[in-house]
Amino acid sequence: MATPAIDSDVLLCAGDSGDLDAVMSVMNGAFGDRFGEAWTRSQCAGILPMTGVLLVVARELSSSEVVGFFLSRTVADESELLLLAVDPRRHRQGVGSRLLEEFMARARNQGLIRVHLEVRDGNPAVEMYRGAGFHPIGRRRNYYRAQDGRRFDALTLVHEL
Repeated sequence: MATPAIDSDVLLCAGDSGDLDAVMSVMNGAFGDRFGEAWTRSQCAGILPMTGVLLVVARELSSSEVVGFFLSRTVADESELLLLAVDPRRHRQGVGSRLLEEFMARARNQGLIRVHLEVRDGNPAVEMYRGAGFHPIGRRRNYYRAQDGRRFDALTLVHEL
């Protein structure tokens, strides 16, 4: 496992099922039920023990509070970024970029050839992903469904390493 990465006031380290309450708090704050993007606690708990799955949490150094996380799954020579979320109070402060950089660094260190993700079309994070070298390869029409019934497309993005 890679050494935890330190950004000025954030420590990135591997998480586990003991972090699920904090992860769900960040996810609910970041995604809520507006677009149908958030996973349930049981979905997160169910995938954590699977082979190739990694949870990385971003903790504030001053308080140890989880302010962001990513969840990924690696199979063969590819990795998928399943979720990346940052507490809204920490948006635009570099936490999301640090988490994405950590995901990419781990993929490169494993010798993977490709990473990919799906993101809601219109999500501001699309700009961050494109800036990191991801490009669109597909669209899933009406993939996300909000509680009010509205539907949103998902963009499939890939980055060849």
